[in-house]
Amino acid sequence: MKNYKLHTVEGVRDFLPDEQKQKNEIEERINSVFYRYAYEPIKTPTFEYVEVFAEEDGNVSRKEMYKFLDRKGNVLALRPDLTPPIARVVATSFQDDAFPLRLSYLGSAYRHIEGYQGKLHEFTQAGVELIGNNSVLSDAEVIAVAANSLMESGVGDFVIHLGQVEFYKSIVEEANLDKNTEEEIRILIENKNIVALESFIEENNIKPDIGRLLVELPKLCGDISVVARAKELTNNRKALSSLEELEEIYEILKEYKVAQGITFDLGMLSRLDYYTGIIFKAYTYGSGVEILGGGRYDTLTEKFGKKLPATGFGININELLGAINKQELRLDTWNTETLVMYSLEGRKMAIETSEELRKSGLYLENSLLGTDIDTNIAYAKRRGIGGILFFKDEENVELINIQSNERFTTKISEMLKG
Repeated sequence: MKNYKLHTVEGVRDFLPDEQKQKNEIEERINSVFYRYAYEPIKTPTFEYVEVFAEEDGNVSRKEMYKFLDRKGNVLALRPDLTPPIARVVATSFQDDAFPLRLSYLGSAYRHIEGYQGKLHEFTQAGVELIGNNSVLSDAEVIAVAANSLMESGVGDFVIHLGQVEFYKSIVEEANLDKNTEEEIRILIENKNIVALESFIEENNIKPDIGRLLVELPKLCGDISVVARAKELTNNRKALSSLEELEEIYEILKEYKVAQGITFDLGMLSRLDYYTGIIFKAYTYGSGVEILGGGRYDTLTEKFGKKLPATGFGININELLGAINKQELRLDTWNTETLVMYSLEGRKMAIETSEELRKSGLYLENSLLGTDIDTNIAYAKRRGIGGILFFKDEENVELINIQSNERFTTKISEMLKG
């Protein structure tokens, strides 16, 4: 019989100190970018009423949610995404004069996704939401923040795929397709299954000009020239307007100095009911899925009683950390630098001195192994600690360099001067 006390639940994992320090470092770096762009931190509950994450909004399937009942019989859910709770807060807690509003978040999310073997069901999201402004300036800003966040995190080369779901919506609206037909075409385009797409369009008697455009959509992936190619394939005013927005956003991204990492993909059409304009995803080596996703979602806050345009993104910190590790990149994190030993006579001075050194920014560990030098050196080597301070009494301290094995004794007052 399995001893469940010794195992974690499927879909969750432990982070041991070295990896957790790397994760903390990534989170701190990303937060620093958010703050420099004036995105203020916000925190929402880990669980909410399940209605906050309404499936009909195109957010997350209820089958993917971790649900439970409270004592009154209400259905609650661990948050599968952090954006809907923020939309709830914004719609219910901010006055009209607060906008545009820039918010940032960092927290855990929970999803039970069948078929994704090895993927975590508990993961950390960090992201921003820019709410109350519907312009290419706000879209470009969040993409720039996303790019700078990834650069600051320490990850290697990455690419941001930028699409425009309104372009596709305009085309299928012109074709007057029913919901099921539209969804089938969307899936084929998203999967870039061109052969099946051609057959499906022919079988459903879609207008030839629109059919040709739909078949081209999965191929419209590359540099800015693909937007110009797409403009040649349609006269639809709304579709052309959405493409012009993409061109304008790209010009602004060049001013932000992040355009070199942008690839356009007009066949990127996931979560159409959720996004209302631009959509973007970031990829890097060492991860088989996107490490960042975002876009414009102008209808979400309306579900909570206040209609506000919004755009934002979320970073999957776990995927980002995994990619950094697979790229064999090492982030500088804090490490214990010195082990502090002391005799009974030197204890008071050791504790007082080490407290002052910590205040000056040093990382010290007090030894609990007594005064045997060899025992403490062996421990320091196992822990990767570089040196030992041995307070022999109230006046004398021995300094030991673990790497070189150099040792010398000096007065505490002289050591502090140095």
